[in-house]
Amino acid sequence: MNLFQAFFLGVLQGATEFLPVSSSGHLVLAPWLLGWDSPGLAFDAVVHWGTALAVVVYFWRDWVAIVRAAFRSLLERSLEDSQARLAWFILLGTIPAALIGYLLEDFFEGMFARPVAAAGFLLITAAILAASERLGRRERDLDTLTWLDALLVGLAQALAILPGISRSGSTIAAGLARGLRRELSARFSFLLATPIILGAGLLKVVGLARMGGLAAQAPALVVGFVTAGLVGFGCIHFLMGYLQRRRLYPFAVYCAVAGAVCLFAALARGV
Repeated sequence: MNLFQAFFLGVLQGATEFLPVSSSGHLVLAPWLLGWDSPGLAFDAVVHWGTALAVVVYFWRDWVAIVRAAFRSLLERSLEDSQARLAWFILLGTIPAALIGYLLEDFFEGMFARPVAAAGFLLITAAILAASERLGRRERDLDTLTWLDALLVGLAQALAILPGISRSGSTIAAGLARGLRRELSARFSFLLATPIILGAGLLKVVGLARMGGLAAQAPALVVGFVTAGLVGFGCIHFLMGYLQRRRLYPFAVYCAVAGAVCLFAALARGV
């Protein structure tokens, strides 16, 4: 991978990680459409790490309050503080993706080599987004979050390990289905993403370092990491403002069109 490709894919990752259109699907489909070699799971993990850093920076006040509340709840053995409950709900919601990703790692890695599957999953993302807007009540605040809400949103995040299923889209949609207000569902989605993205990125980088391939890929990884982080930060800011006033339908239409175009391209190429 050359530096231009790393920059392009970093921009693509940063733009699509938080917009509900599936960053992993785009990282599979874009190189395939352009005739580039697959960037590989190490690059995918590192650019996800860049977007995870964007979440930490954007929501740093939230994270400081959440971490403090979590430690205080341990000392006081109390969950009266809503921020403490949020901390433990984030932990609970992280478990499904971590567990399923670990147990089915080979299966999910194989899916990243199947562009047709990624295109099909984009169509599923479109359906999820449209259904959530139609069925969600959008009247609850994060203070009313329950362990069941966190677990269901966490299961939606686990589903998004599949390339083409949008992580932000599926988790925001799950929050809407549980009655959360649109912008608060997005906030919980972004906070929930941070531990799993950081953990997955760390495992892939450590694995690459053990194989001795990190130095050779370092320039491309750095370019992808920085670009994804900067673009991701801007997209978080955009989406948080957008969801206060507008719906997810445009993203559903985009996913449907992109998935259909890629499926037709696959048929034309005889894939």
